[in-house]
Amino acid sequence: MAPDEAYYWAWSHALAPGFLDHPPMVALWIRAGTWCLGEGNLGVRLLSPFATLLGSVLLARAAEDLLPGRKAGVVAVILLNASLIAAVGATTATPDTALLLFWTGTLWALGRLVATGSGAWWLVAGLSAGLALDSKYTAVLLAPAILVWLVITPSLRFWLRRWQPWAAATIAALAFAPVLAWNAAHDFASFAKQGGRASDFDPGRALQFLGELVGGQIGLATPGVALLLAAGIVLAVRQARTGAGFALLACLSVVPALVFVQHALGDRVQANWPVILYPAASIAAGGLSGRLRAWWRPAAALGFALTALVWVQAIWAPAPLPMMQDPTLLRLGGWQALANDIEAMARQEQATFIASDNYGHAALLARLMPKGRVVLGVEGRWALFDLPSGQTVINGQTGLLVRSARRDDAPDERPWGAITRLAGLTRARGGMAAEGFRLYRVVGRSSIVPVAVMPRQVPGAMP
Repeated sequence: MAPDEAYYWAWSHALAPGFLDHPPMVALWIRAGTWCLGEGNLGVRLLSPFATLLGSVLLARAAEDLLPGRKAGVVAVILLNASLIAAVGATTATPDTALLLFWTGTLWALGRLVATGSGAWWLVAGLSAGLALDSKYTAVLLAPAILVWLVITPSLRFWLRRWQPWAAATIAALAFAPVLAWNAAHDFASFAKQGGRASDFDPGRALQFLGELVGGQIGLATPGVALLLAAGIVLAVRQARTGAGFALLACLSVVPALVFVQHALGDRVQANWPVILYPAASIAAGGLSGRLRAWWRPAAALGFALTALVWVQAIWAPAPLPMMQDPTLLRLGGWQALANDIEAMARQEQATFIASDNYGHAALLARLMPKGRVVLGVEGRWALFDLPSGQTVINGQTGLLVRSARRDDAPDERPWGAITRLAGLTRARGGMAAEGFRLYRVVGRSSIVPVAVMPRQVPGAMP
């Protein structure tokens, strides 16, 4: 399990209508899964494969409604599931999995609208869009994309004078209202964190960021699938005037793409953000004809093969690779062994707690440390979580502070009456180092820095 995934698991023990980083859907999913199957990895990830399966069904149905007669459904589903991002999403618990399901659900409902002409499908689309917003903030791009679709499609403009689209927008807003209320009660911390990136502009690095954006999609979609998705978007744009189906696919692809390109002019676009383009682009790719359509089988085969190689490397690591060439080592490798080494150091130093000022590390160590070991998160973000305070745990007590060696800043001294640097530890797999850690013996004291007691689980879950 990666640190971010463990962090979302910690959310599930402090359920709220919102969190600093994202809306609450991923926490709700993890709580549901762990209620069914316990706190191990299987429980945490339980809903993800079911979401991928349901999303595939909805995608196939949307393809048949939007591009009738082109047999695009099967091709769209296979291409999407051949991408690395979909394969990873089906087996991990992240906000993108829920986002992709509800974004696809909105696309399916609008496909039903096009196929049947029934305004009731607007209400379904509104609910699905609202749930997408409850999953990740990038779902807000549904609104401008759908509005552009209505404006540029003459046969659909009459909907702007009907009540159903506006009722759909109201339903979406009501579904999102708890997130708004949480932000209003917490100085709009989440909106400020995510929205503060929008105005960045750095022309000196724009080419670098744009190159990373394109390269990230080639990697996460896999090369053949990425090529066909791009060709599908071009086809949708060219055919947008021929019907509402292609027009919708064009809008749901191009509008978000333009936003990400704009963002790349000033800052890095995380490779997983553009996943919302994939459902519409996959359907459009399924509508390709001629030589390009014939490429979907080898593209999908390459995608599945690359995905299989990634999973083999993640689970068994048969070929030791340098860290920067092995993302599975970078994110997943060596955590349990590191936790064991930290526990040995804690016993040697007679520490009563383990602390980290990195939210992901604190959450992951809470899953991996032996039963009975108190693990604390020590940083400002924990003030926004309804987790037990650890202030009384640290006051006057000796503990270990664990920090990644990648950080070049000094530890915050405010929570500690004394702090002494100890020997470092290395997270590694198969003899290949992934990350160094600095350890400090600390004595806690009262301070304004939030300290949260991390939730624990029954030991023995696979890291």
